[in-house]
Amino acid sequence: MTKNRGFVDLPAPYKGKQGSKIAVLPVPYDGTSTWIKGADKGPLAIIEASYAVEIYDIETDSEAYKQGIYTCPPLKVNASPEKMVKQVEKAVRGLVDDGKLVVMLGGEHSVTTGAVRAYKSKYKDLSVLQLDAHSDLREEYEGSPYNHACVMARVKDICPAVQVGIRSMCVEEKNSFDPRNMFFAEDIVQGYDWIERAIGRLSKNVYVTIDLDVFDPSIMPSTGTPEPGGLGWYQVLGLLRALCEKKNVVGFDVVELCPAKAEKAPDFLAAKLIYKFLTYIAAKK
Repeated sequence: MTKNRGFVDLPAPYKGKQGSKIAVLPVPYDGTSTWIKGADKGPLAIIEASYAVEIYDIETDSEAYKQGIYTCPPLKVNASPEKMVKQVEKAVRGLVDDGKLVVMLGGEHSVTTGAVRAYKSKYKDLSVLQLDAHSDLREEYEGSPYNHACVMARVKDICPAVQVGIRSMCVEEKNSFDPRNMFFAEDIVQGYDWIERAIGRLSKNVYVTIDLDVFDPSIMPSTGTPEPGGLGWYQVLGLLRALCEKKNVVGFDVVELCPAKAEKAPDFLAAKLIYKFLTYIAAKK
């Protein structure tokens, strides 16, 4: 990471650890991805692109950065996914105990399990909202239950989850979910009340995990496993804004950006998405 650079270009008083309500935690891990490698470069690419994000938001007429946004040093994690999950849990728990809302930048999706464990220790009624192209409900994949393809199976071991944007799963996963908690992309495209129904399945306190392949590859090609038929920018924003109006978002992550040298728009989309989500959270608070 570029020395002294944090998420978005902030005035000095708003980026120190002390006094900031938001902590951005980069976790550059790519130990279990199975197709396109490079998710470990995602956190740095997001931070670099964030310097082009305007910190005034037109939609809400607000400046969310005034809550303070501290960017932690990148977490150095073990190659073993099991050990990595424990390291993430410890790091996130420390930030939560310090009163921070944690924004974790992956890395591949396996990092989410540790963060959910940490938040569950504070919020007993926690539920998780997953935005993703893939259900990620395998019990084990390539010898590990902590592979990125198993992340939502591990999350469901911890707390209930609602899955949005799904359009790919293996046959073994077909009976692993409650149909009331699964919102397929093809149904979202044709429906109108899906946001209300999805939010209605969540508890008061919600952790959100956003795999960037939830977006259609036409606007987000830079992922490890792109899937056609994804959601659009305003569909995702509509869900996140409604969620913040009705629930208490305690933390979130954005994962699976595989940056491409010749294409920076996806990096900027990820950075803008994070700041927009922080804006919605701040507006509620």
